[in-house]
This record gives sequence, structure tokens and C-alpha cells, in this order.
Amino acid sequence: MPRSPYLFRRVVQLYAGLVLYGASCALMLRAGLGLDPWDVFHQGLSERTGISIGMLSIIVGALVLLLWWPLRQRPGLGTVSNVVVLGLALDGTLLVMPQVHGLAAQIPLLLCAVVLNGAATGLYISARFGPGPRDGLMTGLHRRTGRSIRLVRTTIEVTVLGTGVLLGGTAGAGTVVYALAIGPLAQFFLRFFSIPASGEGPVRVAASQPERAILPQ
Repeated sequence: MPRSPYLFRRVVQLYAGLVLYGASCALMLRAGLGLDPWDVFHQGLSERTGISIGMLSIIVGALVLLLWWPLRQRPGLGTVSNVVVLGLALDGTLLVMPQVHGLAAQIPLLLCAVVLNGAATGLYISARFGPGPRDGLMTGLHRRTGRSIRLVRTTIEVTVLGTGVLLGGTAGAGTVVYALAIGPLAQFFLRFFSIPASGEGPVRVAASQPERAILPQ
């Protein structure tokens, strides 16, 4: 594949994935049935501070990125873009998407949001421009402590989820659906959107175990 079209496709996938990821988070919020752990935390902070959830996603992402320094993690274009684009897309979608009421509308919206989140994950990570700030923290702690990815990720997400609930964030059935579905969905879409390295055949972008897929947030 020529270098320019190859790079163009990667950039398009990167930013399409980030925009769709932010939009999917907004749809989960509008569904009102529970959010993913980090957004429970962002929502809780938003309730306490009055700052929009998208802006808080940007602020928290930037602060988490500072923790990369002692862990000797190196950010990429995708890392920096994640901090800004995801939060802007989240707030932008909330501006045009009204709140829905009644389970007949909430459940389908939640399911669409989770599937869209998985597709966005596949788009973003397959572009191979670097992990998001929160996943860089996870992989950095994994390397420094020797603990498994599963344990490190679970510890981080349980901590932010619990803190978010205490701050007033919304955890519920949607949180459970997200936790159970995002691994298999991310694994599928990582393979579906895989971009072969320039001049090479198809590459493997994720391990066979869903829990080892690295998510954008």
C-alpha cells in the first residue's frame, strides 16, 4: 500500500474512532441506565463542580497523562488527540441529543451506544497512533509492578467507579452491560478494522483474550 494513502487511512480511522467514542459515551449518558466506570467518575465530578462532563474528561485525561512521566510511557498522536477530541465529541453530541424517557427507548439507545463504543475502539486502536492516557497508565503500571493487565485494569476501574458513585455519578444496568460486552466487541472490531503495516500482510492488533484489548479511554 502506498505510504500516503496508508497514512491517510490511519489518520481517518484515528479521528473517526475518537469522535464516535465520544458520541457513544454521550448516548450512554442520554440513555440514563448507567455509564462506563470512567464516565461515572467524570459525571460525578461534573455534578460537584458544574463543569461539563466532556470538559472534565479532557481535564482528567490531561492529569492522567502527567502520571506517564514516572512510568516512562511515551505518548503518541493518538494519545494527545484522545485527551481533546473525545471530550469535545462527548459535549457536542450532548448538545444535539435530547434525553430519552421510558425503557422502550432507553434500552435500545444503550445497546446502540455500547456497540458504537466497541466499533469506535476498533477504529481508534487499529490506527496505531498510541494508547489513550488511561490505558497508558494501565500498561505503565503493569510494566512497573509486574501485575497482570487484568488485575491492574480491574483495580483502576473499580477505584474510579467507586469514587464516581460517591460523587454522584450514575452506575446501573448499563454499567454492567458495558463491562460484559466491551471486551468481546472491542476484540471483534479490532480485527475488523485492522490496517496492515505498510507493505505487509494483515497484522494482529489484539491478543486472543478480550481482557487484553486496550481501550481508548
